[in-house]
Amino acid sequence: MKLPIQLSNQSRVPIYHQIEEQMKALIASGQLQEGTKLPSIRALSKDLEVSVITTRRAYQNLEQQGFIMTKQGKGTFVANVAETMKTKVKDQAVEEAFREAIDVAKRHNYTDEEIQTIFQEMLKGEV
Repeated sequence: MKLPIQLSNQSRVPIYHQIEEQMKALIASGQLQEGTKLPSIRALSKDLEVSVITTRRAYQNLEQQGFIMTKQGKGTFVANVAETMKTKVKDQAVEEAFREAIDVAKRHNYTDEEIQTIFQEMLKGEV
């Protein structure tokens, strides 16, 4: 299974964290269902062209947070994640995207009203 994970070397966010966040998003959105077998650490490292250490760190963090589980001799699987946790992950991702967009707008000296107008136009599909 090839996971749809896109990494950016230009980002200030560490690669292992990019992997974690994108896997959380795949799980929270339902694209990866409970019980889905995930690629091994080595296979994912090879697919993403990153070190095994980086991928292992992402998997360890995801397991500690309850998003994945490893069954000795069987592999790594998507865990049973509570709906409240899935909602929290989705909310945090959207809030972060809004925060970044607002920061960009403020750096360009947009007023709050101008930002709201742009947002409303985008919601309507006018931009």
